[in-house]
Amino acid sequence: MPSVEIETPLAPGHRLVHYREWGAGPPLLLLHSGWGWEAYPFDRQAAALASRFRVVAPDRSGYGGSGPLPGLPDGYHRLYAVETLRVMDALGIARAALWGHSDGAVVAAWVAIEAAARVRGVVLEAFHFRRAKVASLPFFETAATAPERFGEPVLEALRRDHGEPRWREIIGAGARAWLRIIAAGQQDGGDVFGGRLGEARVPALLLHGSRDPRTEPGEIEEALAALPQARLESLDSGHAPHASPRTADEATRIAAAFLESLPA
Repeated sequence: MPSVEIETPLAPGHRLVHYREWGAGPPLLLLHSGWGWEAYPFDRQAAALASRFRVVAPDRSGYGGSGPLPGLPDGYHRLYAVETLRVMDALGIARAALWGHSDGAVVAAWVAIEAAARVRGVVLEAFHFRRAKVASLPFFETAATAPERFGEPVLEALRRDHGEPRWREIIGAGARAWLRIIAAGQQDGGDVFGGRLGEARVPALLLHGSRDPRTEPGEIEEALAALPQARLESLDSGHAPHASPRTADEATRIAAAFLESLPA
């Protein structure tokens, strides 16, 4: 498995970050969700796009083939954006498009906020914007305390990606971090970008599942208001349009057309 050695802001010293790579052409980074690659794999998209793009998919620190972390600190999405830029540096990628799913979409947006000149455009799928995601409290509480309730197919994917018992630590760390985010949002409102999303002045596509249980009522509209250059594509799907059998091909087609339209 290929990897690069970088300094990540999430842990001291140098760390190995594992990545997958396909194809050749303008660079495209695929950024996985808070559950890792195997839970909502991008394999179909990588195969479809490899003839036109150099597709790179890093395992963020703590996930998959990359080194473990003791936990996720507050502000971890922004720290992962810094890590993503360092992975780009290590791979000789000066500028790239990014397609992020769920937590990966938040990381992609932070990369665009912090380094817009290095981002050709972003596909933000299953995007998180609001902090006070109160409808998701039971989901994150289950992930933190009893993740086996998600069922054997999900657990199988997590074990395949992260191993036993590391999968439980990864899911628990992400859930506890989100419970802290939600609690802070219930106290003072706001969004996960601290009002800075508008600084991501790059072309953007919001790829949304109309039945996504992690999206609060009105949340997508708030994200669009904060990111006025973005356009919305909504599909009849849940949390992962790209990985749903009924919408994967359409999600790939929409994202590919957007990515190919980006300025060179």
